[in-house]
Amino acid sequence: MGKLVLVFSLVVLGLAVTCKAATYIVGDNSGWDISTDMGTWAQDKTFSVGDLLMFQYSSSHSVDEVKKEDFDSCNTTNVLRTFTTGNTTVSLTNPGTRYFVCGNKLHCLGGLKLQVNVASNQAYSPTSAPQAHPGGTNSQPSSKSNNPASVILPTSAGSVYGGRDSIVMAFLGFMATMLWTVQV
Repeated sequence: MGKLVLVFSLVVLGLAVTCKAATYIVGDNSGWDISTDMGTWAQDKTFSVGDLLMFQYSSSHSVDEVKKEDFDSCNTTNVLRTFTTGNTTVSLTNPGTRYFVCGNKLHCLGGLKLQVNVASNQAYSPTSAPQAHPGGTNSQPSSKSNNPASVILPTSAGSVYGGRDSIVMAFLGFMATMLWTVQV
């Protein structure tokens, strides 16, 4: 029984130390709204595989995931996925670029669209090989250059789960396991 507890504890501790993910509230306090400059909001963030995007929006908006061509032209008729609940969480499961637009084409044309560049997370990714990027890195300009409205700057970089908090949770799990095995 002692060996089982030791193995379980090492597995939990190993997962706790290596697993990191961030949850980003898109647009911070303003949410998914036409008043938020999504390009500015996203530019100082590093999104990784395993992170979550939380879209919070009113009934006059929706979130459509689209291809790059549809993102550039604000085409809302050829969407990959549509979300309309007002509170949507999207998991970033693969490295690469993801594109989101408001389902209201006028809102998209006004700048309510988001490009997210997702980096490979070695702790989350099943492979550890580096990803090749032909031609170097892609840097995209802000998507809201045509709207001179006031810019709402981001107030947070997301909530990071991992590190010390995970170690504390692993320790508490270990202690609970120890107490359980002593009583059994």
